[in-house]
Amino acid sequence: MTSTRIVVLEGDETGQELLAEALRVLAPEVIGLELEYPRFDLSLESRRATDNAIVHEAAAAVREAGLGLKAATVTPEGAGDVGSPNRILREEIGGRVIVRTGRRIPGIVPFGGVHAPISVVRMAVGDAYGAKEWREGEGEHEAAFRTERIERSICHAVAEFAFRLAEDTGAKVFGGPKYTVSPVYEGMLKEEMDAAAARHADVQYEPQLIDATFALLVASSGDPLVIPALNRDGDILSDLVLPLFGSIAGSESLLVGFGEDYVPTVVLAEAAHGTAPALQGKNVANPMAMILAGAAVLSYAGEDANRAARAIREACLEAVADGIRTADLGGHAGTSEFTDEVIRRTRSKLEVWEGL
Repeated sequence: MTSTRIVVLEGDETGQELLAEALRVLAPEVIGLELEYPRFDLSLESRRATDNAIVHEAAAAVREAGLGLKAATVTPEGAGDVGSPNRILREEIGGRVIVRTGRRIPGIVPFGGVHAPISVVRMAVGDAYGAKEWREGEGEHEAAFRTERIERSICHAVAEFAFRLAEDTGAKVFGGPKYTVSPVYEGMLKEEMDAAAARHADVQYEPQLIDATFALLVASSGDPLVIPALNRDGDILSDLVLPLFGSIAGSESLLVGFGEDYVPTVVLAEAAHGTAPALQGKNVANPMAMILAGAAVLSYAGEDANRAARAIREACLEAVADGIRTADLGGHAGTSEFTDEVIRRTRSKLEVWEGL
């Protein structure tokens, strides 16, 4: 995939502030590339004012460009409100898989002895999200119902992407759904995992039920892992895996859509965390995940952009290793100070590589 445009989706609260930091790193004077960054305001105010029309416009732009970078957004609680823009984006850009990878942050001691990277590859649509819900009866006899749905094509995408990722990174495909209790519904993902294992015979494969997966994760310290998951299982798994490495602010989240050959055709990157309203305006939030999200989407924009993406990633991790850390990592650096250091190191790396 090669693109000269990365569609920027603005958000809310600290999420918007951290997006601004990531865009400072992606500036042409830093990465040496003239890319276009068309912007769409997905703040709660804008979504309400347009009755979500702005979200549909943004989704069309991301689908056309193939690349997008999104700030965290607020999801209002009211049933009659605009809801989450993520569901609309996932459906309209054809997103099938969400990938979040927990990895070692230099100088930060992970929990439970976990050292090797752990990637959670989950469904982007279907399952518990978007399920039809209703209630019947009254009082003590009232019952709640929910009809969930998954599709074989999505199960296939999750399984195939998981095995290709494991193949590329030398990881083991691990875990899976609760197929013994739900052989018809959850068993569909297990069937596609088994089929992908047959297609990728060189990849280590250790299927586990989802409850065993949670239990074994906290004791995992060996191989890098890739865990295929249902939508809701993967959401919960991500919230466990990322903090194991010291901070949820150390990882990006990728929404990926595919062509018929399961090669990515659209990638939307964002930080794995939310809008952190308590940190807004204080210049203390960790911009690392948002900067890494920018690097991740940049890596799909062509060979030169991929080199710049590598420089950004290395600059982030080296800054932390050298003690430039925000408060969540036990340091005293402010948001803008950390970004300044990443920019300095990124420029230096690209200049050295150019000389070589």
